[in-house]
Amino acid sequence: MQSESQRLLLELVERNGSDLHLAEGNRPVMRIHGVLYPLEHYQPLVAEQTQTLIKDIVGETSFKRLLAAGELDVAIEFPGDGNSRPWRLRINGYRQQGTYAAAIRLLPNKFFSFKELGLPMQVLEKICRLNNGLVLVTGATSSGKSTTIASIVNEINKERPCHILTIEDPVEYRHYSQKAFVTQREVGVDTASFAEALRRAMREDPDVIVVGEMRDLETISAALTLAETGHLTFATLHSSTAVQTISRVISAYPAVQQSQVRIQLASTLRFAICQNLTPWDNNQGRSLIAEILVVNSAVRAMIREEKTHQLKNIMQTNYDIGMRTLEQATETILKQNHISRKQAKLYLNLEE
Repeated sequence: MQSESQRLLLELVERNGSDLHLAEGNRPVMRIHGVLYPLEHYQPLVAEQTQTLIKDIVGETSFKRLLAAGELDVAIEFPGDGNSRPWRLRINGYRQQGTYAAAIRLLPNKFFSFKELGLPMQVLEKICRLNNGLVLVTGATSSGKSTTIASIVNEINKERPCHILTIEDPVEYRHYSQKAFVTQREVGVDTASFAEALRRAMREDPDVIVVGEMRDLETISAALTLAETGHLTFATLHSSTAVQTISRVISAYPAVQQSQVRIQLASTLRFAICQNLTPWDNNQGRSLIAEILVVNSAVRAMIREEKTHQLKNIMQTNYDIGMRTLEQATETILKQNHISRKQAKLYLNLEE
């Protein structure tokens, strides 16, 4: 017999939802194609019921960690209905108003093909052929950053005999060694922090390194160093445009170091993909709209010379090599008739 938590998770799968929210005084809420829907067939949860649901989902050991710390980040496997591969759940448990709540992310249980990702094929193929350098995939929360990197890494795993090392908090997509040898380290379980794992990474003989998130100066610095020393390094960052991405990296450093960092970033950065998942007008799906910066000699010069405000001009005139401004990417998606121009302007803050 299914428990209440299993029924909720199966409903999340069946409705093609991405997130489940649980909190006292509220009905369970699901995010489906970017829109939140309270489950009307549930009564508002009481505190004890909420805690029981969270405990059933995360397990006894993790729930004790939540009680002790008031915070929990964990990833687990959910078997689903038993007719497909297990699903991965990324769970954040937290205290609010003296009670416990949880945000549960349902991760796809398969890797997307390059055609399914919705990014230019020429860009994805070029990234897979790289042997070194930094590839940044940026965007807001729930913009598909992890999915894009996981799908690229999966292609490398299938094609190249190399060591792929991922450092994540928590591990979201499980990779199993194919042509490549894959190891995955989870912050808080296998290593104390991103920075610590990155300091040790060089001794682990990796060829490809995935950094779950560049969240502080120490992590950014370590990722740049790894890219500079001949490793292909993937990382995510919270930024919405290519110009903002470069500014975020450089501004993380003290002013006296920024000139040197510009030189370092110019020499290591290969691609910046800035993603947005925009809901369709009918709320039945979402389309990926991505600004793409391909780093060539002109881009490197602009980064070094502090002229990143001019990058948009270069992106507009280099469409043939895979570059896309947000406006150009939007025009391509508008032709598919899922999203109106009004909807695109609303979600992407496009200028009139």
